[in-house]
Amino acid sequence: MPKFNKPIDELENRFEKWIYVLKNLPKLDRVPEKLREKIFLKLFEKAEIAKFNQEEYMQYEESLKYYRDLKNSLDTAREEGRQDEKLEIAKKLKELGMSPKEIHDITRLSWEDIERL
Repeated sequence: MPKFNKPIDELENRFEKWIYVLKNLPKLDRVPEKLREKIFLKLFEKAEIAKFNQEEYMQYEESLKYYRDLKNSLDTAREEGRQDEKLEIAKKLKELGMSPKEIHDITRLSWEDIERL
């Protein structure tokens, strides 16, 4: 890598971009426009986290935990809402005279849920 001296404007392929990033990462304070690809954005994000001191890293981990807890709560609520909607649809389908198999095929409810209707 010491002999690789291309400026960012002359990078021609992803391999050259990787070499450039690996050589220049400590000097870069922002993501250059030419490196705004998903893989490099992820790399820069991880590099930022790697620079955290102990306290910053603990705060980051706490915020991640808080975010994941909220997301799981929302996902669970959403899924429960979907389940309730499916049950309502299944009840209406049963009232229309559809068979349990047809109701299962449409709603993907469990056989136990369909039998409880």
